[in-house]
Amino acid sequence: MTQERATSRRLLLTGATGFVGRHLDAALTATSWDVVRATRNPKLASQPGWVYLDVSDPSSIDPAIAGCDAAVYLIHSIDDSKDYPAREARGAEAFLAAAERAGVRRIVYLGGVAPQAKASRHLLSRLNTGKILRSGKVSTVELRCGLIIGAGGSSWMMVRDLAARLPAMLLPRWLQFSSWPVWVEDVVLAIVRALDLPNETSAWYDVPGRERMTHANFLSRIAKSMGKDPRLIGVPVITPRLSSYWIALVTRADLALAQELVEGLQSDLDPGGESIWERLGDDRPTEFQIAVYQALEDETASKTPTPKLVARMRARVEGSS
Repeated sequence: MTQERATSRRLLLTGATGFVGRHLDAALTATSWDVVRATRNPKLASQPGWVYLDVSDPSSIDPAIAGCDAAVYLIHSIDDSKDYPAREARGAEAFLAAAERAGVRRIVYLGGVAPQAKASRHLLSRLNTGKILRSGKVSTVELRCGLIIGAGGSSWMMVRDLAARLPAMLLPRWLQFSSWPVWVEDVVLAIVRALDLPNETSAWYDVPGRERMTHANFLSRIAKSMGKDPRLIGVPVITPRLSSYWIALVTRADLALAQELVEGLQSDLDPGGESIWERLGDDRPTEFQIAVYQALEDETASKTPTPKLVARMRARVEGSS
């Protein structure tokens, strides 16, 4: 074991109860990081290993981040209010200011891919949050991620439900755009590795999966992995808003979430710069089909991440150290 691995360092994990946060928290047990988990739930915050933090209340940030060497920022908002991008920006500004006061060495932020065409409100807010966090004195690594494959993820849940429940699918024009779906295990590995990248300044990297595919192909391949073969019918006149109502009707996604996710799929979501895999040099994302089968298997478990997935994530994290 190297001296760096043997030395415990303090890490503030925001968004610890969310989809990526729960997977990351489990994987971090294989590292030397002493993890402090942040929550807005006062009851949970009273438990060992947890602290109270609400970025809309700047006075709560300083006590939570005190003594931390690094932080992972997984705070995102999606709702139907008009001001949530402004709230996200204020939260990021307050968090950065507190991190600077605390002498934090590194922030890792999981954001969204910059689309080839006009970005949706949701993606613009993600990108702006990354810009704010990278603007300060703390070395910040922004990881730009598109569709994440994994049980419990919003995008995965929406597409998986469509694939499972419809014998035929109407394909609006936005399903012909492309992206690089990536497995949550790979996202976790990218975050862990980004904590120790030797960057002294701030930078951003894309986190693409192994394959580029249209959103229609993504949906079709998931359906086939479930033993289904739905009929795909092209209907280019369906608007994103109508698609959102349709998705909210047949999936577990609520209307506000469906609207924001669909708006974010209105153009190709391709890497726009250096990927984290190019930067790391010795890691590659998982094959698409393996990720899909694992996500489908995990959905049958009582909770996620499953012990099997946790063991694999820890092994990968330990092997990359």
